[in-house]
Amino acid sequence: MSVSEITETRQYLTFKLGNEIFATDVAKVREVLDLTTITQIPRTPEFMAGVINLRGSVVPVVDLRLCFEMSKTENTRNTCIVVVEVLLDNESTVIGALTDSVEEVIDLEPDQIQPAPRIGTQIKTDFIKGMGKRDTQFIMILDIDRVFSAEELSAVRGQAQDVVKQEVVKQETVNHEATKQETVKQETVKKEAVKKAVEKQPIADNQLAGAAA
Repeated sequence: MSVSEITETRQYLTFKLGNEIFATDVAKVREVLDLTTITQIPRTPEFMAGVINLRGSVVPVVDLRLCFEMSKTENTRNTCIVVVEVLLDNESTVIGALTDSVEEVIDLEPDQIQPAPRIGTQIKTDFIKGMGKRDTQFIMILDIDRVFSAEELSAVRGQAQDVVKQEVVKQETVNHEATKQETVKQETVKKEAVKKAVEKQPIADNQLAGAAA
């Protein structure tokens, strides 16, 4: 969508990368997460931070700073993962985007958004839908669907699925071993109980004989 196609007031989630303020349409945002454990995947592009487990679903996580040729995101107490839904080859895909911090949700009128400049920016303008202006502050509005290529995320999804399969097999092995150990433990406890019962039996017989006499 180009700036000319924005004809009504829209809400945008703003976030920081370095000293710059970026924004994306809130309609694309599913949720914002505090930084959590990210499982790295070998042989993926540098901008791929890895994957997270989001309520049982595997979600790829990208480092937006690296996507925009900045330095790698540093993990701080303000670092967040913005979970967005993007369209790749007309297919909806959920991904997480690492940001330095999440700021706020704002409203921007169409006349507050200008076309992205072709020079004087550190990032490729292909990803920028427009430049929003709020008071004296400029905000780079991302076209989140164009930040990632279908080829890159398809490869990542395939590798992520392989990792998940490995984790499932690993967990099944762990569960099997745990069940096996628990079974052995229960059998051991049962044998000990039987052994103690047998050892006590002669004493009970002697007491019974004494009572009869």
